[in-house]
Amino acid sequence: MSLDGIVTRSIVQELDNTILGGRVDKIYQHENDEILMNIYNKGKNRKLLISASSNNPRIHLTNYGKSNPSSPPMFCMLLRKHLSGGIILNIEQFQMDRIIFIDISSKDELGEPTEKRLIVEIMGKYSNIILIDKKSLKIIDSIKRVTSDMSRVRQVLPGIEYNYPQQNNKLNPLELREDQFFQLLDNDNGNKQIYKFFYTNYMGLGPLIGKEICFRSNINIDRPISSLTMEEKSKLFHSFMAIVNRVKENDFKPLLIKNGYEKSYLAFYALDLYQFVENKTYVDSISKVLDQYYIKNDTLDRVYQKSQSLRKSVQIKLDRSLNKLAKQKQELLDSKNRDKYKIYADLISANLYRIGKGLEEVELENFYSENMDKIIVPLDKRYSPAENAQRYYKRYSKLKNANLLLLKQIPETEEEIEYLENVLHSLDNCTEVIEIDEIREELIKEGYLKGNLKKKKKKEAISKPHHYISSDGFHIFVGKNNRQNDNLTLKTAHKEDLWFHVQKMPGSHVIIKVESQVVPETTLEEAAMLAAYYSKGKNSTNVAVDYTEKKNVKKPKNAKAGMVIYENFSTIFVTPKKENIEKIEKIEGF
Repeated sequence: MSLDGIVTRSIVQELDNTILGGRVDKIYQHENDEILMNIYNKGKNRKLLISASSNNPRIHLTNYGKSNPSSPPMFCMLLRKHLSGGIILNIEQFQMDRIIFIDISSKDELGEPTEKRLIVEIMGKYSNIILIDKKSLKIIDSIKRVTSDMSRVRQVLPGIEYNYPQQNNKLNPLELREDQFFQLLDNDNGNKQIYKFFYTNYMGLGPLIGKEICFRSNINIDRPISSLTMEEKSKLFHSFMAIVNRVKENDFKPLLIKNGYEKSYLAFYALDLYQFVENKTYVDSISKVLDQYYIKNDTLDRVYQKSQSLRKSVQIKLDRSLNKLAKQKQELLDSKNRDKYKIYADLISANLYRIGKGLEEVELENFYSENMDKIIVPLDKRYSPAENAQRYYKRYSKLKNANLLLLKQIPETEEEIEYLENVLHSLDNCTEVIEIDEIREELIKEGYLKGNLKKKKKKEAISKPHHYISSDGFHIFVGKNNRQNDNLTLKTAHKEDLWFHVQKMPGSHVIIKVESQVVPETTLEEAAMLAAYYSKGKNSTNVAVDYTEKKNVKKPKNAKAGMVIYENFSTIFVTPKKENIEKIEKIEGF
């Protein structure tokens, strides 16, 4: 991973220069595994984000905020009790590992000064945030409690003494020695890839810096260690030592590496990486690097996790609706043949005197036929001819009523399927946790999920649609869920604005803000491209997209969220391609 011991050292250096000596003002816990501390120092308020997320653990200063739960979790309350108003006395890294100690002096219930240590362990799924009493090293509590059932090696529970994570005999790279380095190479089994040697023998190093050392030494990373010559071993050592010296001097150069055409990031680091030639962006702060890298990655990860239970529930309901529709259509098909049962009944009734009891079928003249053709009428030998006739009349009447009912029910089921497919599509489009919460609220309101609707707050946060600028300078908005679609189309858009939607499939509402101008063909095509891209036809070719003025779009009475009808439209055919979408300017933050 990118966040290794070298990046950790860079973070500690930056925190030393910014929040050391600062006062802890406020503490929030907006996620189960994440806290945010407001720290006042040198006339500035700064926000320190500490995350023990399994996928994206980290610590850095941030400019972003998140909505807080209505009631703070227990760990947050405990941190407020012990750390609020405290002064940060010390920030240090444990050797070269991804462990940071933050010592904070505060007052206890009796007003006596006491010193606590907040320990941040950045170790993948084992990451944790632990509060201990610095003098006794006793754990007060942690954001993740680790019991003996979870780990026999190391427990993290209130009241027990804090133990440092095992180092597996790894060496501190800051104490690098040439003789020791060569001895480790000679002792290796010889089959290991060269870049793996560094992070398996030295603490705080990751695959990224291992590959960088190989690149600077002009040695292929996939070669086995046994293939190295003495000259190549010497090159590796000197490249490694050059990096270590930069780290010792705290000579950092934070950078982000973009992911090709994507607007996301491939990696980050605290030193320059020569293995990457293009798509590098140098930043003056490691916190800014981490903020930019993780704000998107972590948010999307949490969105994915939160959407999974919703997706499963909606998919189950969709499957049931599809099965229901198939049965209804079969029943409708059966009901269309109902007239034969009335004919059977009439023929039996007209020939009661000719039909004996106990027959399984009888051949009768069909007086409904022009030629009086004979037909075979099936009978149930358990019943009399009169009872057989009554049973056919009942079946005919039942199918007649079913036909009328099915003609009403089938469109309702089809509408429900369209709605549920739209919800699944919305879950794919979500980029913020708040958008998932909006979909959950919508499903509760529509009766698809159990739960209580939240009471609306006066200043409740509202999610925002995607915001693009066309090549001709027109503003284009794309809804990400049904609430956004309704707000965008029915409240935000003016009657002369242009509205776009893919034809006959789930998709986002797209609006071009016209502002009394003539919209060029290029902007129309770009808006259609966005409508196709944010739809079920994303991976299709020649997708039909309808567009019309917003005044021609109406919401039927009692229609579900996001469902509208429209008229007086034109159609444009486009093939959505990711590289074309990325060429359209996107306004970040929307």
